[in-house]
Amino acid sequence: METSFTTYNKSEFIETDTGNKVSRLSLISGSQNIVLGGKTIVHSKCTIRGDLRRAGPSHQAAVLIGRFCSLGEASVLRPPYKTYKGVFSYYPLKIGDHVDIGENSVVEAASIGSHVRIGKNCIIGRFAIIKDCCLIEDNAVVAPNSVIPSFSVVAGGPPAKIVAQLPESTQDVFEAQSKDNYAKFISV
Repeated sequence: METSFTTYNKSEFIETDTGNKVSRLSLISGSQNIVLGGKTIVHSKCTIRGDLRRAGPSHQAAVLIGRFCSLGEASVLRPPYKTYKGVFSYYPLKIGDHVDIGENSVVEAASIGSHVRIGKNCIIGRFAIIKDCCLIEDNAVVAPNSVIPSFSVVAGGPPAKIVAQLPESTQDVFEAQSKDNYAKFISV
């Protein structure tokens, strides 16, 4: 499946030394607590909440995002939280490589593996764990504390259910698509 070129206004995006392209129209809070692995695209109106981190002297990042990821327009990424032994605390949100998060999706997962596609208008509940090579279809609502096994296709909800299995070639296909999407995201 060949992707077409996507053009963007060069003045709207900041490009980092590692090839990340971050829209000036995105909302990045607590940037010192966010790690972008490289060649990640953060689209306009995307919100990343790095300011929501565990209190204390530790220097642990609140949001870790791998290489060749795409964070869709108006998507929201925020670390999960809970009260443990009477203390309210945030926990890190870890996203692997080659992850595509669709427009208007909200992610509060504990972990998203590599080679994952999350569709448009999805909600990924607090402390959900999505393993490698998964496809979350548009409008899916993954319940909090859910674990989605590798090679799963998830749809519907709440709560979303596994509706199919992906072939073992999914990793290669998703990786090629994410690299192709990055290469064809060009400035005008």
